[in-house]
Amino acid sequence: MERLSRTMSSLGFFLLLVFGWTHSQKTNHTRPVFKCGGTLTGDSGFVGSEDFPTYYKPNSKCTWYITVPEGNVVTLSFRIFDLEADTLCRYDFVDIYNGHSNTAEKLGRFCGTFRPGTIISTSNTMMLQMESDSGTGGRGFLAQFIGAKPHLNEQQFCGGKMTKPQGSIKTPNWPEKNYPPGISCSWLITVDPDKVIEVKFNKFDVERDVYCRFDYVVFYNGGDRDDSRRIGKYCGDKAPEPFVTNSNVLLVQFVSDQSVTSDGFLATYFSVPSGHTIQPGSHVHSLPTVPQLAPSPSPKPVTTTTTTTTTAAHKRQPVNPNHPAKPPNRRPESGRNPLCPQKCKRAGSIKMSFCSSQFVITGTITASSLASQGRLVATVSIIKAYKDGGLTISQVGKTMTVKMVLNCRTCPVIRRGQNYILMGQVDEDGHGILPAGSFTALYKPSHHKILTGLNNRPCESPRRNI
Repeated sequence: MERLSRTMSSLGFFLLLVFGWTHSQKTNHTRPVFKCGGTLTGDSGFVGSEDFPTYYKPNSKCTWYITVPEGNVVTLSFRIFDLEADTLCRYDFVDIYNGHSNTAEKLGRFCGTFRPGTIISTSNTMMLQMESDSGTGGRGFLAQFIGAKPHLNEQQFCGGKMTKPQGSIKTPNWPEKNYPPGISCSWLITVDPDKVIEVKFNKFDVERDVYCRFDYVVFYNGGDRDDSRRIGKYCGDKAPEPFVTNSNVLLVQFVSDQSVTSDGFLATYFSVPSGHTIQPGSHVHSLPTVPQLAPSPSPKPVTTTTTTTTTAAHKRQPVNPNHPAKPPNRRPESGRNPLCPQKCKRAGSIKMSFCSSQFVITGTITASSLASQGRLVATVSIIKAYKDGGLTISQVGKTMTVKMVLNCRTCPVIRRGQNYILMGQVDEDGHGILPAGSFTALYKPSHHKILTGLNNRPCESPRRNI
């Protein structure tokens, strides 16, 4: 959040220096004026939420249509991102589509204050649609689009055209160290016309997220044409199952955002006869791709990118939006852990939870690991402790850390590298316990005043919820 504040303070200077502005926006001779939607064409340009960098309007819906020259794809990189945070992006959000229609494949839905990774289309068009509700808002977003060749040659640093009957693809820096943040790579694999392509993963470790919003690798049948279909989108530390394309062309795109990175992946592809199937016993550990979500009864339905799988090894059914994605061929989370509810939601307001919780802290999730019985253990670097409740606090240098145990590893939703308000109970070992309904929320510096006020007043004093 401090990084965001510093960026915003220098935004005026940034706008003056770097804008090569498209003719679809008007200028006031000092900085661009961002409208609600529009048509943007050219080799490159910038797109921003209405009235950026001032707060965007409530109850609005804006649509931007981006077109770059034929033969290129659109790469969209966010410079600033500040929308209302919600784990399911139900209130304020930006949807990005792989074409000029909301019937085209959705490349992602984003909200909060964490910048998404670079988004890449498979054609020369892309559409952004931003919606806001009547409540809390933010400063919106600023992004740059560039028309780029998705693949150049096999010797380039990241990605390239590959025409050999067998080869491998890997993330930059593999295997010496983690892949870098803020990159996008694109490989186009083409084999003989009468062949198809089999892909197997040797190693796989990409930052985990329920919906693979931040770092991910995605595979398309058919290359970068408008009719290309997605095979799967993957993240996490379990290797996807092998798969076979339905044509002789495969497009692979890897994206990392500006924060947490991991080891990366190494995958091998083979040219095989058409009709080839995966041999039994040849698969490795599987990981679900982004789920297709059923309609939500809420006023603002939650949707995420739909994964279309074209091989028998990857058949998935729609899931309820209130359930995080689960690995296939495994018992449901509720079967392993009865403490996981059907709906992952907070049980009370910030004031009610403050009074009933033994500890209240703000901190950064620095690490997480799976534990027995479907639980998750997270390490939290403390920003501020308002109530410690007997937490066992460890000090390494100037950093104070605590351990948090989530009884249900998928609820509440927390993510490494982000700052949270955390409230819960303390066990006999001094570990923080976060039940499924405990109060957690993305932390902003402005919340410090609210939490300090709650800490200094009796619990009977009414406070506004956040």
